Amino acid sequence: MPVADQLSAEPGDPRAEPSARTEASVVARTARRTAVVLIGLGLLLVAVALSLSLGSNPIPIGRAWHLLLSGDDSFASTVLREQRLPRTAVAVAVGAALALAGSVMQSLTRNPLADPGILGINAGASLAVVLAVAIAGTSGLWFYLWFAFLGAGAAAVGVYLLAGTGRQTATPARLALAGVAVSAALAALTQTVILADQEAYNEFRYWVAGSLEGRGWSVLWAVLPFLGAGAVIALAIGPALNALSLGDETGRALGVRLTTARGLAMASVTLLCGGATAAVGPIGFVGLAVPMLARALVGHDQRWVAAVSLILGPTWVLLADTLGRRIVPHQEIQVGVVAAVIGAPVFVAVVRRRKVPAL
Repeated sequence: MPVADQLSAEPGDPRAEPSARTEASVVARTARRTAVVLIGLGLLLVAVALSLSLGSNPIPIGRAWHLLLSGDDSFASTVLREQRLPRTAVAVAVGAALALAGSVMQSLTRNPLADPGILGINAGASLAVVLAVAIAGTSGLWFYLWFAFLGAGAAAVGVYLLAGTGRQTATPARLALAGVAVSAALAALTQTVILADQEAYNEFRYWVAGSLEGRGWSVLWAVLPFLGAGAVIALAIGPALNALSLGDETGRALGVRLTTARGLAMASVTLLCGGATAAVGPIGFVGLAVPMLARALVGHDQRWVAAVSLILGPTWVLLADTLGRRIVPHQEIQVGVVAAVIGAPVFVAVVRRRKVPAL
């Protein structure tokens, strides 16, 4: 309908109804998405409060807040400032990174069941850790951090090069196939090394479970530049990923450079997932289930999915970590184990209740 006719149409005129319905639909969708974001922020604040309050020595939330603001040098204040606060900050950064990486990976491959681990990042990090222990004899969190990150980056680059060999471009299907192949090969090498070296096996067994124990400010500052760069890239390419979700031809017609967009997406996933894995070890289901839940709540617009994932990811990791500290008295269960235990039933329930569409 011409613009002049739209402007002159009366409220009851049938010509005005399609436009009115469309506008009302957009307003309702935006309101729903905004409500999801606000509720998610509220849940995140609750998860942060629980993480600071609960542990082997519980501290009431009100007193924890007072200790953070005061200069008290009591035992509770020391525990809160030197252990729980940095641990909570690392959990927030890691959860946000894994969830955002998962949203980019699912959009990049147009597969709602894709996981950042499909790029071989976890497998590359694992192999680098066991090689560092077996060959160089290194041990300790600081050494794991850098070897794991280098291994994750090398694996992701290898997957991208393998997917784009010859005249073929790195299409979503080729990226997924290359990732599966590289992951299987690296996992086989890792098993070979840990079977031949008992020390490497012992160190790897602890690291691979995924844990926030002992993670302090030094770990956060070491990986934060990589996580920040990956997040900026992931948020910037949201419109391009939306266009690519319509197909390569449509994306190209909309002005998207396919190779550049996919390369940036790969870089963001590598920085986000590689940095998070290097900091705390592999944590499963966060990068898979959180973006899927975000899409169920706000639709397929990658910009909104990324925003909600940045909120729900930290909430998921914080609640898993807090629960792991409380299940067994005076003991701790690694966050990677708890995240998988609570994530698997949620994932199965979502898949069974909803038909999972292709992106």
